[in-house]
Amino acid sequence: MATLSHSPKGPRKRARPPMAYPRTGGEIRGPRRLSPLVLFLLLFPALLMVGLLSGLGGYRRLSTALSGHEVYIAAQPVSPSRSPRVGLVAGHLGHDSGAVCADGLTEVEVNTAIAREVARRLEALGYTVDVLEEFDERLHGYRAAALLSIHADSCEYINELATGFKVARAQADMVPEQSDRLVACLVSAYGRSTGLRFHADSITYDMTDYHAFREIAPETPAAIIETGFLYLDRDLLTRGQERVVEGIVEGLRCFLEGSE
Repeated sequence: MATLSHSPKGPRKRARPPMAYPRTGGEIRGPRRLSPLVLFLLLFPALLMVGLLSGLGGYRRLSTALSGHEVYIAAQPVSPSRSPRVGLVAGHLGHDSGAVCADGLTEVEVNTAIAREVARRLEALGYTVDVLEEFDERLHGYRAAALLSIHADSCEYINELATGFKVARAQADMVPEQSDRLVACLVSAYGRSTGLRFHADSITYDMTDYHAFREIAPETPAAIIETGFLYLDRDLLTRGQERVVEGIVEGLRCFLEGSE
């Protein structure tokens, strides 16, 4: 049996393996802290996802908290391809005068003024708007979130019931549910803004078979509005045009934004 040899200093001690924990009473060292910059770089992919899911505001707040520095993100203009496009046909524009009053006022004057002001208001809200002529070449295959043709009714005295407005969609509409909702929004908003009644019983075949309905892309929701009778409703259509414009704008917003 072998015996341990002893050195003058005593038996040789075996080396102690590294300890996972410090000895009792020793100094405990916590994990090494990462610098804010390193932490920010490690979490950068997650920050990008946060920016996509919760918007630039959430991204800025989170990245600032981690890095300790304010993150500057320049404001980006709205891309035209992302803003909803709206088509407005100014009835009779570029073709003829439409209805003509005894004093020379023409329907096309009224329609064009209304269409241009509606366009101005919608553009201020961020929409892309095309003001189209009656037989505009752009109508062929036209694609938009909505198309509205703006007209006015007769300037001749018919009877005391010849007052009010009309809204209709194509009889053979390819997206009837959407166009019905567009019509409903316009009827509600326009009636509320102008105080005119919806003259549903005088909607004509010329409205439901309006030529532009057959020319535009089949997936484009569309409607035609007769804003009032140029004889009995003339004061509203000329001097009170702001209410007319407001009704059309709010009707289109109701449809495009799902508001009431």
